Amino acid sequence: MFDRKNPILEHDNDGCLQLLLSLSTVLHMRRLRTISFWSISILLLAIILTSVGYSFVEALFVSTLFLPGALAFKFFIPGIPYKDRWTGIKNSVFLILGILVAEVLLFMIAHMYICRLREGASVFYEWPEQPPLLTNPVFIALILTVFAAGSHFFEMWLESRYPPDSMQFISFISDRKSVTLPLEEILYVESNDSVTTVVATGQRRFKNKTSISQWEANLAPHFMRIHRSYLVNKKAIDTVDVDILYIGDTQIPVSRKYKDAVRDYWAGRSTNCG
Repeated sequence: MFDRKNPILEHDNDGCLQLLLSLSTVLHMRRLRTISFWSISILLLAIILTSVGYSFVEALFVSTLFLPGALAFKFFIPGIPYKDRWTGIKNSVFLILGILVAEVLLFMIAHMYICRLREGASVFYEWPEQPPLLTNPVFIALILTVFAAGSHFFEMWLESRYPPDSMQFISFISDRKSVTLPLEEILYVESNDSVTTVVATGQRRFKNKTSISQWEANLAPHFMRIHRSYLVNKKAIDTVDVDILYIGDTQIPVSRKYKDAVRDYWAGRSTNCG
């Protein structure tokens, strides 16, 4: 059952640890700041929309309707291929027009709904006049662009300030004690029958009963399987020689099954470093 006192640990019936990859508080800070960015953006837009006659709550509701278009701008437009320049431009224009039309329709429905709530009517029998600002494609496109671009640059800033690789750690049980290690300190994991050994920097070794397959599932993509009995930290690899991999002075065998994957990884890493 799940141990609520320590959400990092979960045990099976034999008391063996089921590994769960946990993020440090830095990752939670990144998520919190991302949510804060969108919340503040919506609040500022809501303040602007109060100038067209909406109450703050109504303006807040209308402001949230910009989110679908902003997310479409952010994720779909950059993904349009430009191998054929004119085809790429045409597809971008059609996508932008489609997003703008969809947003205008959302605003029309939302405005009608707000007006009916004000009047206490339960039947939608006419379209009330809508603020011109919410039918202006230039204004809508500007807001969507600001949202999407702002989110993109904000995430770039978060990536530079809080690198993902520096935020992860793993917790497990060794000799009935809880052990927590940063992923970068684990060199490799060795399996010997029902016992695995976690080898870390500083010649530290920790025994654990979790299968190497479960370790592999939780440590991906930072680690790679090179043998039925070995899982290694990609960053810890010093060199590869045919069917042997070196981590410091330690030689680790590479089985035939994983040889091509190891060779391709090492070739790509050597090319990038060069």
